[in-house]
Amino acid sequence: MGPPPVVTGVSPKEGPPGTRVIVRGEFLGNKAQDLVGLTICGCDCLLSAEWKSTNKIIARSGPCKGRGDIIVTTHGGGQGTSTVQFRGYHETIGPMKESAVWVEEAPLQSFGWERRTLSPTNYQQEDPLGLSVEGNDKKFPEDELIELFGEGSGDLTSEKFHPGWFLLQHHHATTFGDLKAGLAFLKRKVNSQKEGELSFLKANVGSVMEQLDTIMLLKEQFEADIKTYGSDPTEKLEKAIQQSMSEANKLFDDVLARRDRADATRNALAVMQRYKFLFCMPINIEKNIKRGNYDLVINDYARVKNLFKTTEVDVFKQVLQEIDDRVDMLKIFLRKKLEEMPFSLEEHKKIIRNLVNLEAKGDPAWNAIVSHANYLKKSITACVQEDLESDNSSGDDLNETKSSLNSKQSKSNKNVGTNMPPQILCTEAICDIIVEQLPDLWRLGQSYFTGQLHVAVDAEKQTPFKTLVLSSMQHAMEAMRNTCSNDLDAVWLLHILRRIRQMYASLIHLDLPSDALDIFGKLILDLRLQCFAALFKQTAKNIGALNKKETWQIEYLNEDGGVTRVPYLFEEMVMEVSKQARDTAVACGPRESALFASPIHQQLYYNSVKTLFTSFDRCLQQLAFSGCEEALEDDESSVSQLVGSPSGYKSKSSKHPGPTWEQCLLISLSNIRYTLNTIVPKIGDALKELDYPSLSNAVGWNSDWTQLESLATVFLDAYLERRCDPLVGTIEPSMYLGGLEWDYETEPTHVRPYAQEILANLIAVHAEVRRVSPGLLQRVLSHIVETIAEELARLMSCVTQFRPAGIVQARTDIVLLRNALQSYSTTRAKNFFEEALDAIPQPVSKEDCMRIDILLSKVTTSMQLQLSCLSSNTNHTLRLVADPNRVTTV
Repeated sequence: MGPPPVVTGVSPKEGPPGTRVIVRGEFLGNKAQDLVGLTICGCDCLLSAEWKSTNKIIARSGPCKGRGDIIVTTHGGGQGTSTVQFRGYHETIGPMKESAVWVEEAPLQSFGWERRTLSPTNYQQEDPLGLSVEGNDKKFPEDELIELFGEGSGDLTSEKFHPGWFLLQHHHATTFGDLKAGLAFLKRKVNSQKEGELSFLKANVGSVMEQLDTIMLLKEQFEADIKTYGSDPTEKLEKAIQQSMSEANKLFDDVLARRDRADATRNALAVMQRYKFLFCMPINIEKNIKRGNYDLVINDYARVKNLFKTTEVDVFKQVLQEIDDRVDMLKIFLRKKLEEMPFSLEEHKKIIRNLVNLEAKGDPAWNAIVSHANYLKKSITACVQEDLESDNSSGDDLNETKSSLNSKQSKSNKNVGTNMPPQILCTEAICDIIVEQLPDLWRLGQSYFTGQLHVAVDAEKQTPFKTLVLSSMQHAMEAMRNTCSNDLDAVWLLHILRRIRQMYASLIHLDLPSDALDIFGKLILDLRLQCFAALFKQTAKNIGALNKKETWQIEYLNEDGGVTRVPYLFEEMVMEVSKQARDTAVACGPRESALFASPIHQQLYYNSVKTLFTSFDRCLQQLAFSGCEEALEDDESSVSQLVGSPSGYKSKSSKHPGPTWEQCLLISLSNIRYTLNTIVPKIGDALKELDYPSLSNAVGWNSDWTQLESLATVFLDAYLERRCDPLVGTIEPSMYLGGLEWDYETEPTHVRPYAQEILANLIAVHAEVRRVSPGLLQRVLSHIVETIAEELARLMSCVTQFRPAGIVQARTDIVLLRNALQSYSTTRAKNFFEEALDAIPQPVSKEDCMRIDILLSKVTTSMQLQLSCLSSNTNHTLRLVADPNRVTTV
């Protein structure tokens, strides 16, 4: 592409139509063929343009009026621009201008094959004042003339002629003297025209003589022709023409005769060819039907009907009857073919169009819709029957498949086994049928009611069509609902949900009515609820089997005590099933409602979560009481450490390795406390983050936590029973071991063995509880201390006689035990200790009191390690004094 053309000069700058204009500029084309457009003041002047060089073009102006640009368009540079303008104006020959020749009154015509050749001088009007306007280079602005004279005009021939406009337009630079001279010239000219025709002839004698000579020449030529050819020259011409026609007829009669015979032969051959098509039509119909060219048969049949429908020839009538019979057979064949399935939508439309073109009776489009709907229902019914037959014949295989899928619940669909149950295969087949056939049925119906099938549309059939579609979808939904039984595993239910959602998404794009989509929407909602319940049910079953994974190894120790892996496994399972259910069942697909919008569905959610904790309760209970039978078998009859180790502190034999039953109870208690304090809040927060309904809104939800509390109370009571009863039962035998009584006179040197045994047993319990669950120390030891105090009060109240030495010994034993166990003594235990002291007589003398203090100090020093084990602060040592109501810390 080259640079656009630019017009920089024009000569002249104004003129009437037909003015020879010289256009100068740059890039006006390299040759004449490059010039493709030229407009002057908006008028196309290309026909009159003559290309001279790349800087010059000569053209004639068109019928333009006013100022405008000169635009040149070239093939290489496109449309150009102009820096100068041309002014066009119109001039006509008025009554004041004399002319010796005829004035062309008709407007100039522009021929497409030549340029205008009229000179602009033919249109120029002589100034009526006879003045020269050569000095008036600068024209008076038209805008100011319009402002001065309004609708006036400077044209002499106009009805709105105004002299002021004329003078300003043509003589605004003329002096007043010249204007006076011009007025005198105008008056003389008018007076001269009043002299008559003689003066005109004198002024134009040359032209008049020339015209007279031409007329005389024509007269002489006409007289010469009469002498030569006579008064009527056309008579001889008529005779010559008639003679020529007769000779021509003689020459061409034979030719025309032969032509007529050829035309007749040709017409006969054409008719024979047409008959051949008619006679071969029946055979061609059979061939085309076998080939499936139904459109060709229809076209040939329509052609035959148009050609021979009014024939009276018997042979033609017989052939036409045979053709009609073949076409009737084709109609029957197409009707049967229309009822056959499966067929694609395009094939259905093609058959319907063929029947319509054949003008078949009835409504083939509606018959196709009904056939399609019936086939859809039959296909679904066949899938259900096949499922029932497979279910009866492969029950054992299904059981094996279900057992293998229980361990694969949390895996994705790609890991689903290939041995699908018949219900799953049936559901997938129904989904495939819906996806393949229902869109064609719906589109076929839409094409029928929108007139695309070119049949007479019956608006009353819209309701039956809707009923057909809804019944087909309802039938499919009921079939799929029957296959989704409650005995299916969660992994299969999720597979079905995923497959039905895919089918549902494809139906949404069909623009089906809402009541049709709601059929599968309700099925998906129920299936989502079923999947949710199945997932939590399977997880609850897995949680119930956590007792098999318990190793009794404390993996974490906190303020609640030692925790094994069971609570973590429980938390992990709950989190996993919550996320899996959220991603599969709870998450809403296209055009699906929220799963827990209904209070009934929320209750299902609460019950599902409750089953997880119920299963965990059963698991903990099984774990805690798993060693009770072995513990009962290992119980021995010994009741005192002095004669044998009590059963509660014997290590388990090699027959039953692992923790004792009491330790299992403690560990289970610690797991419950950790679950209540840590895991339950974490589960609640996690479910809230996953957009599950708040568990605080569940009816009776708080009571579910008391189930764990109740279970903890049961565990604690069992532990206390296992620890407290043997310990208390050894007090009385140890107190009277060897036949010793309280009325002896032997000087006491230490506390009696039963007191040491009580402290040793409590230290053993303290160490056991503190190692597993320090938070239970106060609760466990307080109960045991209360039972010990009650037993001591009972034993002391049963003593009938005390000697002074026995009084010192008894009070020393009770005071030592009371002060040593003060950190774990309840009010009731303190009262029992006071009852025991009240049952012992007061010391007889001050020496006895001093003996008690000295003995307490001695025993406290010798048993400092044991006493510090039971102290609330192990960094301090207790110093026991004689005052039974006072204990100080050193």
